[in-house]
Amino acid sequence: MYKKQMTFQKIVCMMMLIASALVFVYSLGISTDLYDALAKTILYPDYDLDQTYVTGSRVYYDMFKFNSDFTKASIGLIIVTLILFVTNTHARRKYYIGNYIAVGLSTAANVVMSIWCLTQITSFKAQYRNNVDFEALETFSKDWGTLYIGPDDTFWFDVGYVVFGILLLMSCLLILNVILKVIVMKAEKNAIGSRKGV
Repeated sequence: MYKKQMTFQKIVCMMMLIASALVFVYSLGISTDLYDALAKTILYPDYDLDQTYVTGSRVYYDMFKFNSDFTKASIGLIIVTLILFVTNTHARRKYYIGNYIAVGLSTAANVVMSIWCLTQITSFKAQYRNNVDFEALETFSKDWGTLYIGPDDTFWFDVGYVVFGILLLMSCLLILNVILKVIVMKAEKNAIGSRKGV
């Protein structure tokens, strides 16, 4: 049982790191299509986002601060995840208080990040779909050779649900690992106690 649990904890911690890295990669790509399609439609992006060829195209610039904060937070998420490895949560046979704190911090960071990002992404997706004049955008893209994305082309918004779903799943597995670890530690303690009794 111990070998299986130890293998499981190594896999879970590694998958948690991969999930955190995936969030970082997603933060770099979320505005890709919006930039290609909408950035050039704004006449004076430095001081007047409402002067535009396409009504509603300011959503790209409205997302800019969130996207910047998202990227910084995703780097922080990777650092928090690395605490699992610093405390040897991935390889320790017996967990101590530091391991439980590392799991708690990682899980809390994942949940807070997921709620914050999904709330923002859902809001910006609604702004994009409801405010952009897609007929004007199609005309602009034909005239200027830019990317046209329609109201249903929400790939970069939608992939966020998958990315954060994976992150939350890894958090659940991390908690499951702690539960299994406690069970295995108790079983080992009982086995050692019974040997002493003999």
